[in-house]
Amino acid sequence: MPPPPVEPRLLRRFTAAERWVHRTTAVLMMVAIVTAAFLYVPQLAELVGRRRLLVVVHEWTGVLLPFPLAVGLFFRGVRRDLSRLNRFGPEDRGWTWRAMRRGTRAAGPAGKFNAGQKMYAALIAGGTLVMIGTGLILWFPHLAALDVRTGATFVHDWLALVIGVLVLGHVRMAWKDPEARRGMRTGWVPRTWARREHRLWEQEEAARQMPEGEAPPDASPSEPRR
Repeated sequence: MPPPPVEPRLLRRFTAAERWVHRTTAVLMMVAIVTAAFLYVPQLAELVGRRRLLVVVHEWTGVLLPFPLAVGLFFRGVRRDLSRLNRFGPEDRGWTWRAMRRGTRAAGPAGKFNAGQKMYAALIAGGTLVMIGTGLILWFPHLAALDVRTGATFVHDWLALVIGVLVLGHVRMAWKDPEARRGMRTGWVPRTWARREHRLWEQEEAARQMPEGEAPPDASPSEPRR
């Protein structure tokens, strides 16, 4: 009898297109947050001599935020993962309940994206659209009445603070999980990590046949083999 197939040690988590969308969006988001901080925090504003340049960078960065995802929609991997992020199933409700009681580390099985990641993506996507809309009103004030501009300023300022907190929380969670960062950096994650953190997705991938001729790369020398 032929020997049983060897289980791949690494799993493909993200395609090159998905990593490009994530990195480009992350750069634009961080530039928007940093320029906003220098525009609105008095102590930081005093350090900048060319305030008008900051305003221009902030405006164009905000307008460009949706474009990486718009380009990514031409790629099947991006569309597939967007579909995953938009589905909130029974396993996500169970994950959320357990996470509130025991913490995310003991929240139990999850798909490729857990419920926390899905809620974060939804909040950031919705918040970004509102920020762009209110930002355009502030960019072209002559197109709106005074009360509309006042409301747009209020929403823009406070929502910017909320998004900043959410992004910092996202960065903190990623910093605590080097394997998740590795997955976004290289596209591959250890199967043991996937089985522990995203068991339902690992089981789904195990049921699929690896594409012919495609094999996961070796782990980098700086990271221990698992």
